[in-house]
Amino acid sequence: MSNASIVTIGNELLNGHTTDTNAAYICQQLLSVGIPVVSVYTVGDDISQIVRALKRAAEDADIIITTGGLGPTDDDLTRRAFAEFLGVELKTDSQLLETIRQFFAKRGLPMPERNAIQAHIPDGAEPIENPLGTAPGIYAKVQNKVLFALPGVPFEMNQMFEASVLPHIQKQGGDKYVIIRKVRCFGAGESVIAEKLGNLMARERNPLINSTVNSGIITLHVVSAGPNKEQAGDLAQKDVEYLHSLLGDLVFGVDDQTLPEVVGQLLTAQKKTVATAESCTGGLVAKLLTDIPGSSAYFTHGWITYSNKAKVEQLGVPQQFIDQYGAVSKQVCSAMAKSAQQKAQTDFAIAITGIAGPAGGSDQKPVGLVFISVCDSKNCRTERFIFPQDRVMIRLRSALTALNMLRLALKSDAG
Repeated sequence: MSNASIVTIGNELLNGHTTDTNAAYICQQLLSVGIPVVSVYTVGDDISQIVRALKRAAEDADIIITTGGLGPTDDDLTRRAFAEFLGVELKTDSQLLETIRQFFAKRGLPMPERNAIQAHIPDGAEPIENPLGTAPGIYAKVQNKVLFALPGVPFEMNQMFEASVLPHIQKQGGDKYVIIRKVRCFGAGESVIAEKLGNLMARERNPLINSTVNSGIITLHVVSAGPNKEQAGDLAQKDVEYLHSLLGDLVFGVDDQTLPEVVGQLLTAQKKTVATAESCTGGLVAKLLTDIPGSSAYFTHGWITYSNKAKVEQLGVPQQFIDQYGAVSKQVCSAMAKSAQQKAQTDFAIAITGIAGPAGGSDQKPVGLVFISVCDSKNCRTERFIFPQDRVMIRLRSALTALNMLRLALKSDAG
């Protein structure tokens, strides 16, 4: 089976000012046609570094794809590096030069002479059309290796990859078709879920199951390979269904479903409403809920009672609760939620109070301590959490955990 290596080129990728999205995109596209990426190299605008990376990529794989370094400026060195790697000279492609001139002419502009360099192609190589810009790609073949050079501008690279590169290399995947499904979980750590899965995560298994973590959300990637799309899809679907049965309420969605989206769907289906009362999260729960189109059907009120005064005056939290237990306490959080639910006349209310840091913690109440309440007209469930990491992550984990508590409450109501 063929495999691939990616070389991304540009100083901007190494100094932290530009995020490399091209490599992730190419990896996903190649895997969908059964071609795994075995290595990714990122190098600066230096011919010797680019050539060295091309040599390493050629040792790793039989398909090499580069992005970046095809512009008209002095730091665009991919053409020269390709020519050196191939052991040939650059030549001017007259037809390509005219195409570049016409690109400017259609916009009523003369072609700057500097852009003529973009018509230089390694001898024996072929240009790849770029209808969105002036930087054509390069296709070359040496021995049993195929090489593609694409621009670094993502929207140009994506279009060229899909239109010209993918059809060419898709044949390299043989009769294998790959389907990727996602099972999204919340409420347990990655190691806990891994223990539940056991040998389902064995590397030689088909489907292959990988896991990633982001803000407490565990995403299980089900990578299924088959001789055609239907069989690969059937294998993946069986695993998705089995993971649902195995992990139960830890699973909140599949594929690209988000936790706020799923909660919104449950509220809509049950014709329930919700209000929020937030302190340390500063309205983040309300934002996540109202990010979803149609949220006006279920979200009615949101209070940001950041100060103790606001908790007392806006929500009627008893001052004695704050004096006796502190603003970050189970008692205050429960009072916030109960009051929000009663004032808004909603089916549910969410309340959060905590210490997001970086200061304000103590031995008894450390940074990351958060209380979350989910109340309806009959019951109020309040839980205590200590979330790690920084202020941003503490607030996000708090908001997502609150939504997950509401999700579980809705599922329980549905029976």
